[in-house]
Amino acid sequence: MAGFPRHHRLLRPVEFRAVFERATRAGDSRVTVLARANALPYGRLGLAVGRRKIALATRRNTFKRVVRESFRAHPEYTAGLDFIVLPKPAAARADRAELRASIDRQWRILHQRLART
Repeated sequence: MAGFPRHHRLLRPVEFRAVFERATRAGDSRVTVLARANALPYGRLGLAVGRRKIALATRRNTFKRVVRESFRAHPEYTAGLDFIVLPKPAAARADRAELRASIDRQWRILHQRLART
């Protein structure tokens, strides 16, 4: 699967825990994004999308697809950072364009916040 290679994903619980424990947060009514610097030249993405936030599997899959597309489209904002994206209930009702705009905005915000530190 060349579209989203394994090295660009957070896979192990210890990787998720590291981001959750010392994260910089950004969010809006649709998503919360947690970020933490990593020592790599590329970004890594983790998704935590549960049924409580987005009940329908098709909507959960659409949400994840939109997040991955946005992540791949913005390496200038995501390089050197680990991210975890968490949906809020409003994400289930948002269309693809609204989700994409929301997520794109969060990458920029977190990039700016972490670049200052």
